[in-house]
Amino acid sequence: MDTYPIAAVTAFEHVGPYTLRVEFDDGATQTIDFSPVLYGKIYGPLRDPQLFSQVRLDPDFPTLVWPNDADFDPATLRYWPEYLPHLLEMIERWKHAETSIQTRSA
Repeated sequence: MDTYPIAAVTAFEHVGPYTLRVEFDDGATQTIDFSPVLYGKIYGPLRDPQLFSQVRLDPDFPTLVWPNDADFDPATLRYWPEYLPHLLEMIERWKHAETSIQTRSA
């Protein structure tokens, strides 16, 4: 994957279920549907709409953060269309690994 410039999230707004419009310090915006990546121990709990809605800007690091400490690198958010295929691939590997562990322990 290519390396992208450092990005900083400056604002966001809820625009739909699991979907945020995110603004960046370079003037760009991304409308991100997070639902495909809400899986696993960190991001899975964000499927709870009440928890997802508690997103905020981190005061120390310019990105989005949730009460369970889930966050995304701001460059990932800025260049979401480019990162999404890699995130989905990683999720499939996690699912496969989790299934393997469950099968072995059964």
